[in-house]
Amino acid sequence: MTQAKSTKLFANPFRPGAGHPPPYLAGRQEERTEFQRLLGQTTVLENVVLTGLRGVGKTVLLDSFKPLAIQANWAWVSNDFSESTSVSEEALAIRMLTDLSVVTSTLTVGSAEQKVIGFGKTSEKSDVKLTFDVLKQVFDLSPGLVSDKLTAVLDLSWTVVSQSKQGIVFAYDEAQNLSDQSGSRQYPLSVLLQVFQSLQKRGMRFLLVLTGLPTLFPKLVEARTFTERMFRVLFLSRLDDQDSREAILKPISEAGCPVKFDKPSVDLIARTSAGYPYFIQYICRDCYDAFISNLASSGKPGMVPIDSIIRKLDSDFFAGRWARATDRQRDLLGIIARLPTSDEEFTVQEVVDASSKWMDKPFSSSHANQMLAALGKAGLVYKNRHGKYSFAVPLFGQFVLRQIGQVTPVHLKDE
Repeated sequence: MTQAKSTKLFANPFRPGAGHPPPYLAGRQEERTEFQRLLGQTTVLENVVLTGLRGVGKTVLLDSFKPLAIQANWAWVSNDFSESTSVSEEALAIRMLTDLSVVTSTLTVGSAEQKVIGFGKTSEKSDVKLTFDVLKQVFDLSPGLVSDKLTAVLDLSWTVVSQSKQGIVFAYDEAQNLSDQSGSRQYPLSVLLQVFQSLQKRGMRFLLVLTGLPTLFPKLVEARTFTERMFRVLFLSRLDDQDSREAILKPISEAGCPVKFDKPSVDLIARTSAGYPYFIQYICRDCYDAFISNLASSGKPGMVPIDSIIRKLDSDFFAGRWARATDRQRDLLGIIARLPTSDEEFTVQEVVDASSKWMDKPFSSSHANQMLAALGKAGLVYKNRHGKYSFAVPLFGQFVLRQIGQVTPVHLKDE
């Protein structure tokens, strides 16, 4: 770490958090270019699934799409899909009508449309704004199932919005929360896919952008088989070395901060964060605070306090997830973390074989399958479409190894 000429205290430029925009969005230009291409579709044939592990910057990238859409003269409708959205098909519809009304509430329909949707019995000219109440009344008065009612509302909205906009982007974050509920005979996810496919086939330029964890796309395919042809999947991975360095250096440089990261510091931060944007922000924030504090007290920035930062990261980010696992599940996670491919993907057979090598009481194939399913529900692992598993949390394997190093289970064999 080096000291700049000025020792004036600056606000910390780094902002780790859930969906908080970083001071500099490193990388992701390929995904932004692809989104712009999709905005240019005359007929919407491809929608977007933006997916990846937590901490790779999905929400930040989704937010960066908004100005691109507005610049291309598309309206932008967005929100998060909470678990309550999956309760029923009507809950999904209300969520979408609420979000759509933000765009349409300043737009009006005239007397011809009024006669169709029931707002007047004469042809006398009278403007009606498409507020939520109006959209909801159209929904209630339209015949058929929830999918028919939602289609009728979007159809009406398109006749008005298309007069001034190229189309409407419906962007929803945390979309992995949306699922069909066969037990209660409610299928909100299927309704969403059916409605958009129907409207897009009729030439309406509605672009659906869904952001979520890697479980999202398999869930979409399970709900409707045509989903594979309906979406362009953009999987966000960690930043490469060059982009990681820009994410570390540019916020300090552009803000004119009183301290600068030297090359050894940058190398250490990039290596420890493994290129995950959230971890870059987290580590850089604590480094910056530590250096500023050292400057104030001793006049020297000091060294990167990486050990204390890792302990703090373990407590803030990983410990809560680790607490969800039972002792036996932690044993399984310990086996997984020691696999050579634990940072990428692994199979049940690899886990079973490793447990036979390292444990006195190894896991059977059926037991490993059951436990991995339980860990999937706890949000610690996920199963991809090729039948392999991965950690659902970046760098979780390294955290698990640190736990094993501190308290080694007595039933693990020595290597």
